[in-house]
Amino acid sequence: MTNGQNAARLSHLDRLEAEAIHILREGVAEARNPVMLFSAGKDSTVLAHLALRAFHPSRPPFPLLHVDSTWEFQSVLAFRDTFAREHGFDLLVYANETGRAAGLNPFDHGDAYTSTMRTDALKQALDRGGYDVVFGGARRDEEKSRAKERVFSVRDERHGWDPRQQRPELWQLFNTRLANGRSLRVFPLSNWTEMDIWLYALARNIELAPLYFAAPRPVVERGGGLIVIDDPARMTLRPGETVVTRSVRFRTLGCWPVTAGVVSGADDLPSVVHETLTVRTSERQGRIADSADAGSLERQKREGYF
Repeated sequence: MTNGQNAARLSHLDRLEAEAIHILREGVAEARNPVMLFSAGKDSTVLAHLALRAFHPSRPPFPLLHVDSTWEFQSVLAFRDTFAREHGFDLLVYANETGRAAGLNPFDHGDAYTSTMRTDALKQALDRGGYDVVFGGARRDEEKSRAKERVFSVRDERHGWDPRQQRPELWQLFNTRLANGRSLRVFPLSNWTEMDIWLYALARNIELAPLYFAAPRPVVERGGGLIVIDDPARMTLRPGETVVTRSVRFRTLGCWPVTAGVVSGADDLPSVVHETLTVRTSERQGRIADSADAGSLERQKREGYF
């Protein structure tokens, strides 16, 4: 049987897996000092599992890096630590301590908080580690600015991104050459969709963070969404807001004060897959910060955000 015939027999998920593994190996082969960003969300968890498959039986030749905004869901942090320990990854955690000391938070500081605790923190962590190839789990279908990304995305000396300067990637031929001080952000899941992530996790029996599955949780309605009160001591209620318990889950995870859950009864992966097939809303509608400023994500990306 020819290679072409073998490829034709691969399932859709098999082809996506093979492509991602090829990208991971290509990136590592060209890297001097690679790292993989790990938020403990569904995409980065699937990507980390792909890395385990790509370099088996050896450990993946890079650490996981988590940029802690200091407003992460507590259960996500617990899942992050357990995942790294059980799968033998070195886990690096970085937070912008200047922003933490200044008390920056999503309630009062909005975009300034995101810039300082997400974008600046990421750039500081990458500079401190001296990483030249940075793997991440972003997908093109997530948001319109993501769709402009190449698989191997060149960043300048300040980690800035210019979509007009991206290199062509015809026939999966990747240009990995870098001038001094520049780096690559590499996205092996570029061609995956949200449904592909759920189906792959189901097919490979991948454990995901518990917030992706419905459970009774304390919420408050805000900005058209349901905010789960992850840390009551730090929650700031507005006049007229009332805390109630609802059965909710998340399709995307970010800082808990600005990430909305959805009412759901889907408490396992098969029911999540079924529910996702029937909804007509965007995955990122749960990111309240995105909806507040439609140009925010692209601006943050140009400034160095992942």
